[in-house]
Amino acid sequence: MSSVTQNIDTPMTEKDVLDFLRENPDFLQNNPQACDYLTPPAPMRKKGVVDFQSYMIERLKTDKNEVLNSTREIIENARSNMNNQQRIHKAVLRLLEAKSFNDFIQSITIDLSNLMDVDIAVLLIESNGEDIPHVPQPGIRILPEGTVDQWMGTKEVMLQSDISGIEAIYGGACPLVQSQILLKISISMDTPPAILACGSRDPNMFHDGQATDQVAFLARVIERCFQMWLDLPR
Repeated sequence: MSSVTQNIDTPMTEKDVLDFLRENPDFLQNNPQACDYLTPPAPMRKKGVVDFQSYMIERLKTDKNEVLNSTREIIENARSNMNNQQRIHKAVLRLLEAKSFNDFIQSITIDLSNLMDVDIAVLLIESNGEDIPHVPQPGIRILPEGTVDQWMGTKEVMLQSDISGIEAIYGGACPLVQSQILLKISISMDTPPAILACGSRDPNMFHDGQATDQVAFLARVIERCFQMWLDLPR
């Protein structure tokens, strides 16, 4: 036990601090955060001699701040991924709970927007101009033949930020959309290609570089549900 004792009514002096540090030489090693509160003495330089002490201290502080910022960013990304995963799980469960084909379509065009915390969800289906797909309820829009490949190319998922919504996708709600995710839906060889579009008024809700494995899984679930309800081959 340290021999330094201090009456709570007596102000601590510099000598008290020095005595404490003298008897606890590993204090700074065990409490490195204390260095953040200290101002090191100005380096004493002789002619022709460079003292790197101040530089090293500042560099250590900078490195520490970078580590803290990186750690904070990792935690925030992990929390965001967890929230997204929970949304996808809830969306998949809703799709599987559908009692009829119309209920399944409603779960895509109405319920998904709430479950995925977006402002609008639309199912887009291609038509060749002659065979018009049956549209059982709102939330489904028809695209000219070849539009899916034109928009998506070889991509299965497209994330876009800071955009202006496209009327062909969102209709009258297009001014609201400032970021979007487009998921290619390939139901079967006997059906036209489709896209699930989710739009948000938040310009940074979706952006290139986000992980796409979870939303890609959602697309595969939608494809299999379509195949089941319409009794289509995979």
